[in-house]
Amino acid sequence: MKLGTNSWKTRSFAAALAGFVVGIGTPALAADYDLVINGGRVMDPETMFDDVANIGVKDGRIAVITKNAISGKEQIDARGLVVAPGFIDTHLHWTRPIGYKLALRDGVTTAMDVEAGVYGPRVDDWYKMHAGRSQVNYGTASGHEFARTKVAANIADSDLLDAPFSVVKGRGSGTAWSDEVMNLEQGNRMLSLIDEGLRQGAIAVASTVGYMPGATAREMFEVQRVGANYGRPTSVHLRYTPGTVTTEANGAQEILANAAALGAPALINHFNNPGWELVQELLARMRTRGHNVWGEIYPYAAGQTTINASFARPENWVDKLGNKYEETMQDPVTQEFYTLEKYKKVLAEAPTTQIVLYKMPPDSIADWCRLPGVTYASDGMFVPGGWDDPPGWDTPYDKVPNTHPRLTGTHGTCLRIARDKGIPLMQIIAASSYNAAKYLGATGLKAMQERGRLQQGMVADITILDPKTVRDNSTYAQGTLPTTGIPYVLVNGTIVVKDSVVLKDVNPGQPIRFPVEAKGRFEPLSREGWANRNLVAPTGFFGLERDAHIH
Repeated sequence: MKLGTNSWKTRSFAAALAGFVVGIGTPALAADYDLVINGGRVMDPETMFDDVANIGVKDGRIAVITKNAISGKEQIDARGLVVAPGFIDTHLHWTRPIGYKLALRDGVTTAMDVEAGVYGPRVDDWYKMHAGRSQVNYGTASGHEFARTKVAANIADSDLLDAPFSVVKGRGSGTAWSDEVMNLEQGNRMLSLIDEGLRQGAIAVASTVGYMPGATAREMFEVQRVGANYGRPTSVHLRYTPGTVTTEANGAQEILANAAALGAPALINHFNNPGWELVQELLARMRTRGHNVWGEIYPYAAGQTTINASFARPENWVDKLGNKYEETMQDPVTQEFYTLEKYKKVLAEAPTTQIVLYKMPPDSIADWCRLPGVTYASDGMFVPGGWDDPPGWDTPYDKVPNTHPRLTGTHGTCLRIARDKGIPLMQIIAASSYNAAKYLGATGLKAMQERGRLQQGMVADITILDPKTVRDNSTYAQGTLPTTGIPYVLVNGTIVVKDSVVLKDVNPGQPIRFPVEAKGRFEPLSREGWANRNLVAPTGFFGLERDAHIH
């Protein structure tokens, strides 16, 4: 997918400039607006507009941005505050009411899981589960891991849905889902399940190939080809991640080479690992050549995963990478560090237990926040369960089971670091909102073409923050304490966070989704088909039969 081939981008930019020119000079009437935001510093990363102005919202969209005085049915006094596009998190696993509540306090208006995603045949079920019940906009991808698990372990469809619901079932089913090498028949079944999710409107293919050493290079190429058939990105937890400065880059090179060969978009998940400098340069250089590829970071030196991750095995984490469990593997609940003996015991008894892995020097974090073109994505972890399972929405923040602080503090951390280190605020806002909307919008996803921007006519997903006080509060010991300094969050023009309180039973979230298609696009693979595409057809030995006709 070439970024430069999307005419919508040019039209959007031109329309934005026209909108500002018209909006700044046009008087407004009070009756015109459902809500107005007065006197804030309005920042739009696409047009680089940065000025004090008033915003009028009507029917869920930005109707005007103006210097003129305006009023409406509801008003927000934003003097001294920054008015930014709503933050877009493309990597949040806890897609449930309490997870969304925590994300809202961090300024998130759109939360999507494009790393694990959803079991393909249940994508439609997942969207129906959210309809009319979500405080934020919601979206998902078609999951490679869940399709692989279905084929390898034959888990019932009713036990497969998304990350919160299915990881315990899938990753707890043995090791076939991760270690088995698929044969041709199995591979075709798996790819058809991924394709079904895209047919049902999933926004991307999600691949956790770094958890699946049995996945061959051919498997990964074919997974990306399924997404390429629809022009949709494949979002990847890289092979070898976390690894070394060489293996991290090698994992990215695999995905980016596939993307270039297929003409497809690609997203590299949380590349804030050893080798991140080269991965950033690869992504930036490919974008200058028109490829729609990008990467995400979260501003923490540790990650979180399940204890049965292949890269946490002693032969990888200790023998290859030189780590010690006693210094790098932590129980997020008790805060105790593991020993080899404890690792083996927990792995045998509860293989989907979550662990924190310390993997990077904290000194790198500020540099990650300065990377141009990246997106900030939380990789927010979860408590397994269904939509209505505990912890419920009313659970006090400090009573929610402990998890990685990135769930609640990713954007607050980047904003605090920016203030402390003198990083331009527009850089942080772009990485929190516009960049994800730009890359996803370039795939044809209409919902992202009209979000991530503060412009006349755009959807009024808006985050209002205090640049002097905004900060994270979550820690590894208490990872569910919300960000402070974000007093207002609007989703589709509706106030969902008011005076830093998430309002209950306010559910304006809309689906982020492609239209459902009548028929899937996957065509089963065969050795004959590969030969027909990649081998020269036989025409006779050196064409000597032609010489016979000459004589």
